[in-house]
Amino acid sequence: MRTTPLVLHSARLLDPGTGAFLPETALAVSADGRISALGDDREIRALADPGTTVVDLRGGVVTPGFVDGHIHPVSGAELTGGLDLSECTDLADVRAALSLGARRLRRGEWLFGWGLDPNVFGDVPVGIAPFDSVLHNVPAFLLLFDAHSALASRRALELAGVDGPRTFDQASAEVVCDADGRPTGLLQEDAACALVERVAPQPTAEERRAGLAAALRSMAAAGLTGGHAMDANGASLELYADLDAAGELPLRLRVAPWCQPGADADAVRALVEQQGTGGALWRVAGVKLFMDGTIDNGTAWLERPDCHGQSTHAFWPDPEAYTRVVGELHRAGVPTATHAIGDAAVRHVLDSVEKAQASGGGAVRHRVEHIETVPDDTLHRFAELGVLASMQPTHCCDFTRADHTDNWSRRLGEERASRAWRCRDLRDSGATVVLGSDWPIAPFPPLGVMAGARHRRPSRDLSLPPHGPEQALTALEALRGMTTAPAYAAGEEHEAGRLALGHRADLTVLADDPLTVPATELPDVPVLLTVLDGRITHRADTV
Repeated sequence: MRTTPLVLHSARLLDPGTGAFLPETALAVSADGRISALGDDREIRALADPGTTVVDLRGGVVTPGFVDGHIHPVSGAELTGGLDLSECTDLADVRAALSLGARRLRRGEWLFGWGLDPNVFGDVPVGIAPFDSVLHNVPAFLLLFDAHSALASRRALELAGVDGPRTFDQASAEVVCDADGRPTGLLQEDAACALVERVAPQPTAEERRAGLAAALRSMAAAGLTGGHAMDANGASLELYADLDAAGELPLRLRVAPWCQPGADADAVRALVEQQGTGGALWRVAGVKLFMDGTIDNGTAWLERPDCHGQSTHAFWPDPEAYTRVVGELHRAGVPTATHAIGDAAVRHVLDSVEKAQASGGGAVRHRVEHIETVPDDTLHRFAELGVLASMQPTHCCDFTRADHTDNWSRRLGEERASRAWRCRDLRDSGATVVLGSDWPIAPFPPLGVMAGARHRRPSRDLSLPPHGPEQALTALEALRGMTTAPAYAAGEEHEAGRLALGHRADLTVLADDPLTVPATELPDVPVLLTVLDGRITHRADTV
C-alpha cells in the first residue's frame, strides 16, 4: 500500500482560521486520506514513493475544501434536466422559450422547465394563462425558481385530475384558484406540486444515477469537496450508497432527511434511528424541517402579512407540534436544520430550540436555514442559543433589487425589505454564519457564493448597485463561511475546515488568493485542483 499517495508542492497554503499563509509550501497525504506532513518542498517531496502522485502547483493557493452548507444534489440533478428558464426576464422571453421547447416534443410528451423567476410577471398575477397559447394541449410542469411552487399547464392539470381547490397537511400548500374556483395553474408548496408530479413521466433509476453523478462531478470541478444535503427523499440514499461503493462519489455529503407535518412518534423514532448510517463519504446526520414556505409565493410566515395579505401562517398547521418534535430530536442528540424565511418563522424556531434546551439533553448544534428577513431583537438569540445561521447570499443578489422593485421586496414593503439577508448583522452578533447555494435554486460554484456574500450585486450585471451593501461579509468571513463554519456546523472542527496535521485531505486549489481578488472577479478564478479524502476529483489541464 502506498504510504503517501499524494504530495502537493510549490504551493501557498492558506489557513482560513488565521487568514494567513502557512510558512510551509508543501503537504503530504497519508493512505487514510489525512494531511500527514507539512513542510518545505524538498522535505515533503522526499516522502514520495514510486506510486505517489506528485503535483507541482506553481504557486497555486491551497485552502481547505469548500463545503456548500445547503444543497439538494438528487432533486437538483432531476429538476435541472428540463428547460432552463432562469435567464428569462419577461413574459415574452418565457413564451419564446416554451414555444421552442414545445415544438421539439413528440406527441404526448411532457415539457419540464425550472428556474422561472416570478418577477417576469410584473403586475400580472402569477399563473399559466400568459402561456396558454404556446402550451395548448401540452402537458407542462414549470418549477418556479424557489422550488416551492410551480405552474402546471391546462393539459397537465387535466391529466392529474386537478379541477379545484384541495386541502393538505402542509398548511401553506395550495392549488391556487380564481374567483370561480378554477385552478390558475399555480401550485404552492410540495404537497400541491405532487398532485401533478405523480402523473408526469419519471426518470429511470439509471437516468437518476447518471444525472446525479454528472452534477456531482461538476461540483467537484467548481472546487466543492462537500455539501450538507438537505433532503433524503425517494431513492437518494441508495444513489449515494451506489456511487460511494463504486468510488464515484466526488463530494463528502452530510444528509438531513425531512420531517414533515403529521409525523407521528414512530416517524420521529425512525429518523433518530437513521442517524449515523451511511458509507465512506456520506452519512445521515440531522433532520430537515420546514417552518414556512417562501416570500415570493406568499407562503412564508411573517409577523405582519405581506402586501397581498398573504404569508400569515406556518407550514405546520399546529406550530406547537413542530416544537414538540424539535424537543424530541434535541433530547435524542439529533441536530435540526429548519427552513425559516419569514420573521415569525425564525422566531418560532428559536423559541422552540430554547424550549428544547431547557428540557434537558446535551449540547446539540441546531440550525436555521435561509433567514431572509428578521428584526433586530432576533439577531442576538442565535449566538445565545448556539444556533447556526445558514444563509444563501446569492438569493439576495439574483432575485431581489437594490431599489426594492422586485417581487420579494414589494411583497414585504420597505421596512422589512431593508432587512434582507442580514449576514453582517448576524455575524457581528456572534452567530456562526454558514454559506451555501441551495442548488438548484441558485448556482452551486462556491466562488460565486463567496463573491455574492461580498458584493451583493446581481451576477448577471455587476454594474448594478448592491442590495444592502452594509450586510456584506469580508473576504475572510466569506471563506470561513464555506470552510471552518460548515465544519463546525457538522461537529467536525477537529478534523475538517483547516490545513493542519491529521485533518482530512479535502482540499481546493485556486490559481489566485481568494482573500485579495476583487469580489466581482472571484468567480472567474480558475480551480486548479480538487482533492477529496486524498483523492484528486478534478485537475485542470494547467497542473
